[in-house]
Amino acid sequence: MEVMTNTGKFLGNYRRRIVDDEMDYLLTEISALLLDGPKAVGKTETARQRAKTFVRLNRERDFQLAAAQLDSYLLKPAPVLFDEWQRLPQVWEAVKDSVDEDKTPARFLLTGSAPVDDTHSGAGRIPSLRMRPLTLPERLVCTPSVSLKSLLSGERPALSGASGFMLEDYTDLILRSGFPGFQDLSSRSLNKHLDTYLERLVNVDMKEAGTMVRQPETLMRWLRAYAATVSTTTSWEKVRDGANAGHEDKPSRDATTRYTEALTRLRIFDEVLPWLPSDNHLSRLGLTPKRFLADPALAARLVGVPRDRLLQGEGPATVPRDGIYLGALFESLVALSLLVFSDANSVPLRHLRTWSGNHEVDFIVVGQEGRVVALEAKLGSTVRPDHVSHLRWLKEQLGDKLLDAVVVNTGSDAYRRKDGIAVVPLSLLGP
Repeated sequence: MEVMTNTGKFLGNYRRRIVDDEMDYLLTEISALLLDGPKAVGKTETARQRAKTFVRLNRERDFQLAAAQLDSYLLKPAPVLFDEWQRLPQVWEAVKDSVDEDKTPARFLLTGSAPVDDTHSGAGRIPSLRMRPLTLPERLVCTPSVSLKSLLSGERPALSGASGFMLEDYTDLILRSGFPGFQDLSSRSLNKHLDTYLERLVNVDMKEAGTMVRQPETLMRWLRAYAATVSTTTSWEKVRDGANAGHEDKPSRDATTRYTEALTRLRIFDEVLPWLPSDNHLSRLGLTPKRFLADPALAARLVGVPRDRLLQGEGPATVPRDGIYLGALFESLVALSLLVFSDANSVPLRHLRTWSGNHEVDFIVVGQEGRVVALEAKLGSTVRPDHVSHLRWLKEQLGDKLLDAVVVNTGSDAYRRKDGIAVVPLSLLGP
């Protein structure tokens, strides 16, 4: 199929997100909550479902009124939603102080995409909840039959379910993006929106995050090089070299450090940290995070390889990499899904790579008492011996501490192999 349009599905009534359940629970006990995530991810719409007072600080009138009489806004009907709170940083301190005085649940909601560095910690008063782009079930394109929660149970559940998705469908879903407002666009309009998103990121959002960009074209080249390395632990030096391909003005280390910090604050960079267990004999593990962009569609758009060439195995030439680039984009889509599903289960997501690189496991979900679910993301409908070799190795190392081992792929059926390893198409995986 071509890039999916789903015309009408995301217009009109609000569709609940996976994060909604966590919000509903937290707001029964806490006074203030920060919804954090990249622009266009849907933070405002999600928060508005609960707000009785809505203060849009990106609108001049609301900004001026709130700046002039912030104390009175704190007393308006709750929950009070301060949208884009970072535009008026004193909101943070005012909410924190108000929560210190009155801990009644569900008083304040804050949304924002660029936290301000000099705000005091809200620890104990304003916890944050991360929002990410839509996973496949949140896009209303599939119904999962295998939950991460069941895999974490350690009971090795029987697996069932059939997916009608093929490789071309996953490719279209990657290129479609998970930003809610982009779901109903034609391919041409979608690409225009993605280009505008990236241009605004470089020319406007970076400044709002406190980083001046003197040469936007250099930053855009560096972003393209970064996009070429998604789903890897490639060194920053290789990313800088990729940004310099064919150009003399290689970005300095200082510049790329500033870029990295700002793009992390803007939630455009989304890393999966290394798993470093302390209670077993695994040693000499890599310390480098695995790098992703907030949405795999941003990486695909930055690299600029068309759909048909992605399906033919082509990818960027700026930074050398193992495997085909479509496989990296699929792993990025798996990472997005697992980050959301792990948050829903209140467990961290990690990756594993030995220092020598002899063994790698794409994702490690860390459950209770350090027991884990290990997952490999594989582009393809069949499972080859090399797809499970690292999972088998990890089983030998961990024994009963390995709750389950899973290959997430683009196949048609969920099942369990004779060796006990689960095979689950991504469209059948849920929280």
